Amino acid sequence: MKLYEIIIKPKSGFGTPLKGDTIFGHICWQASYNPELLNGGLEKWIAGYGERPFAVFSSAWPKIRKGSAMYYAVKRPDFPPNRLFPPSVKDRRKALEQKKEILKKKWLLVSENLGISLAAGNFITDEELLTLSFQELTGQTRKAMRKKADRQLKAPFIQPHNTINRATMTTGRGMFAPFAETADFYYPETELAIFVLIDEDATDIDRMTTALCRIGTVGFGRNASTGCGRFSLAKSTEKAWSPKAEADACYTLAPAIPEKGLYKDGWFTPFTRFGRHGDALAVSKNPFKNPVIMADEGAVFIPADRNVFSKFYLGCAAFNVSKVLSGAVTQGYSFYLPFKLEN
Repeated sequence: MKLYEIIIKPKSGFGTPLKGDTIFGHICWQASYNPELLNGGLEKWIAGYGERPFAVFSSAWPKIRKGSAMYYAVKRPDFPPNRLFPPSVKDRRKALEQKKEILKKKWLLVSENLGISLAAGNFITDEELLTLSFQELTGQTRKAMRKKADRQLKAPFIQPHNTINRATMTTGRGMFAPFAETADFYYPETELAIFVLIDEDATDIDRMTTALCRIGTVGFGRNASTGCGRFSLAKSTEKAWSPKAEADACYTLAPAIPEKGLYKDGWFTPFTRFGRHGDALAVSKNPFKNPVIMADEGAVFIPADRNVFSKFYLGCAAFNVSKVLSGAVTQGYSFYLPFKLEN
C-alpha cells in the first residue's frame, strides 16, 4: 500500500465530523455509482475487505505552520497525563494547578515526516493553535478575525429549522414543531490533512482525489442537501512511512477496532458509531445501522509482537452492521504513527 496526504479546505459548516470511517463510507457510495473508481468494481473489494482493505482513511487534522516548518495538529494521545507529564513539584496544591494547565494542552504537533515526539514543547492549547492559525491569515481575513472576541478552531453554529403546516400556514406540534441543528464551522483559511492508504491493485490517488472532490462539491455528511459539508481539494502528496527500530507503540489517526491478542497494553477513549445509511438508503424503511464500538482516534496501543509494525495500519473491519444492506461494512482500520513510548 502507498500512503498519501490530501489537503482539503472547508467551504461551509459540517454537520458530521470528518472522521476516517465516515469518509470511507462516502467513498464507497462514490464507487457504487462509478464502477471505474475501483478496478473490478466495489463488490469485489468489499468481499475481501476483511483481509485486504482497498483504502484506509484517517480523520481530518489541521495543518499549520510554526516558525519555518509545517506541522499536523493531532489529538493529544489518550495516555494518562501524569505519565505524559510527570509532576515537577511535590506540593499537592501546586501539582493540581500544574495538572489543570497540562490538561489544557489538547493538541500534539507532529512534523511533516510523521515522527512523534512526546516532548512537552510539542503539546499546545486551543489558544496557541489559534494563534498559529491567525498568523497564516491573509489581509482582509486577518482584519476581520482580529475584531472577533470569541475565536475557536471549530465554532458551533445553531441553525433553526421550521416546517410549515400548509393547512394552518404556521408551525405546530409533532412534525411541524420548530427544531435546531448544529454545524461546526472551521477557522477561516484552515487547511485539513487527510491521510489515505491505497492498495494500488484496487485504485490510485487520482481516482481517490476525484471521488473526494465530488464529495466536497455535493456535501459531506448530515445536512449536505442544505449546504453543509462543502470543501475543496488543495493538493495530494505521497508520504514516506517506515517505523523506526526503537518504536514500541502505535498512535491511531482514526477510530479503530483493534485486533484481539495483538497488543499487550492500550489506552483509548471508547467511541460508539451510531451509523446511518447515506444516499438512497437514507430514506429507506430502516436507515439506521447497528452500533459499532471503536477506540476513538488518538488511541495508543503497545504491540505484543513487532510484526504489527510490518503493516501501515491496524484494526479490523466491522461486518453485519446493516439490516437492509447485507454487504455494508464499517472501516475499523486506522493508519497509525509508530513512536517510542516505553523506556
